[in-house]
Amino acid sequence: MQDLPIHDLKDKVALVTGGTRGLGRAISLGLANLGATVAMNYRRDEASAERSLRDVRGVAPRSILVKADLEDEAQVRAMVTKAATELGRLDVLIANAAATAFKPLLETKPHNLARTFALSVNGFVAAVQEASKVMDAGGRILMISGIDSIRNLPGHGVLGAAKAALESMVRDFAFELGPRGITVNGINVGYIDTDSARLYSSYLGDEYEDFQRRCAERSALKRLPTLDEIAAIACLVCLPAASYLTAQTIMVDGGFTVSFPGAK
Repeated sequence: MQDLPIHDLKDKVALVTGGTRGLGRAISLGLANLGATVAMNYRRDEASAERSLRDVRGVAPRSILVKADLEDEAQVRAMVTKAATELGRLDVLIANAAATAFKPLLETKPHNLARTFALSVNGFVAAVQEASKVMDAGGRILMISGIDSIRNLPGHGVLGAAKAALESMVRDFAFELGPRGITVNGINVGYIDTDSARLYSSYLGDEYEDFQRRCAERSALKRLPTLDEIAAIACLVCLPAASYLTAQTIMVDGGFTVSFPGAK
């Protein structure tokens, strides 16, 4: 049996959307620590992007920033092309960025739907299409989903629908790209402390701290995860040894979604 380089991503190039803040930043650092050169996408927060770049370059000196608005298809395609051209190749694409308006579906406006789906769904399709032009056998595509794709979460109706669509597309892309040796997977996370989660706190108001507590209690581990713990799973899926894992969305929620609601 051929030995697989299971412990590193040496000489690999990864592109992470939303890669300079929150979970995306943790994933970028995780990939860099495994030996990858990382192209980190961001939209407008220059200061945060520069800080993350300094941190990642401390481990992976050739890493770069790639500014792009993922609602704009042309910018998405240019982002992928720039990453592959400047860094010489593209081996890993991680679709992490997402945005929405947290409100009930009965109050959702057409532009809320259009923006969420343009960034999450249209952006993902465009990025995968462009990546497929430059990605060789052994390539990895990973989509970051969330529990709103399978469970009711007040105010998440639009984002949950977009994430559910992405999980479906993961399966289809896996079969389209599988013959070329490229795997396509997703990870679905429970509640994690990110910028998006903090925005959601304004929707829940005084109930937010209780929401956090209940999420922790329903976990089999009785706690919330760190960003590094989620990023570690994302990085594992991208390793060369994960070559037979494809068409899956892996639940990384500490057991939250399988716990019995009535348990104490």
